[in-house]
Amino acid sequence: MAIYTKISKNNIASIEKKFNLGKIISFKGIKKGIENTNYLIKTKKKKYILTIFEKRVKKRDVPFFMSLMDKLNYHNINCPKPQKSKAGNYSINIKNKPASIVSFVEGKDKNKLKIKDCYEIGKNVAKFHIISKKIKLHRKNSMSLKVWPKILNKIDNRSRIINLNLNFLMKEALLEVKNKWPKNLPSGIIHGDLFIDNIFFNKNKFHGYIDFYFACNDFLMYEIAICINALCFDKKNRKFTFNKKKSKNLIKGYSKIRKLSRKEKKSLNILCKGAALRYLLTRTYDYLNTPKSAIIKIKDPKEYIQKLKIHNTLNNFKNYFN
Repeated sequence: MAIYTKISKNNIASIEKKFNLGKIISFKGIKKGIENTNYLIKTKKKKYILTIFEKRVKKRDVPFFMSLMDKLNYHNINCPKPQKSKAGNYSINIKNKPASIVSFVEGKDKNKLKIKDCYEIGKNVAKFHIISKKIKLHRKNSMSLKVWPKILNKIDNRSRIINLNLNFLMKEALLEVKNKWPKNLPSGIIHGDLFIDNIFFNKNKFHGYIDFYFACNDFLMYEIAICINALCFDKKNRKFTFNKKKSKNLIKGYSKIRKLSRKEKKSLNILCKGAALRYLLTRTYDYLNTPKSAIIKIKDPKEYIQKLKIHNTLNNFKNYFN
């Protein structure tokens, strides 16, 4: 979440006319995150999130995201519920960009996860995967392994600004990941971006998910790899250390609901390297290309340099679980 596109009272008036939300009494930009522009909209009775889709979200993909959240709500997975316009559409245009409105999810993200939180997240990710297998929707992963070389080419040697050896590190990692990437693992719809700020707790209990705009069909185990990178490292004085207890409990919680195959377990290390590389690439690209006019806190790519190097010291499932 971020603010790239600034809206006016006229835009809000147009939204009031197009949707049955009621009288909008306030709207405020949300600065968290890096991908899309988000506003909190309040009426007298309810709160909503207006999302204006920016660089990485294509207009043709918006119906998939909206249909997915709608169907997840139907299956009692707590997430934002898309709002249809009076014309029956999930998507509208704001300043020549696709936009949508979804319900506000109560609760909030945690600044720091406890061991037991990781267990609960693991259980609920598995529940989401089991439900998502029943949903007949399909979208290719727009940030898959096939795309990473293109991002790396766009970055080129400008990455020296961040780290002198970064370009070499990313090229080496990409070569290894391409050579060892698994095939034919169990697949389904994944959230694709389960960072701590996309997982909500309410009264200290897991409550639901937000921000489904990287959701796609991919290996279910790749979701676990993303979660390990995003949730199972501790930070102290800009230094990240791997917390095996968090990783173990994440996997333990997941396995309680959905059993992992031997092939999935064997693939975890290379999937973790791939997930770390994916975020290192996109964060590096964003660091070098985000417009100065954007109201946004740019996330530091160096975090994923550290994480990738840590995964390079690990080599099997036991390193993440035992």
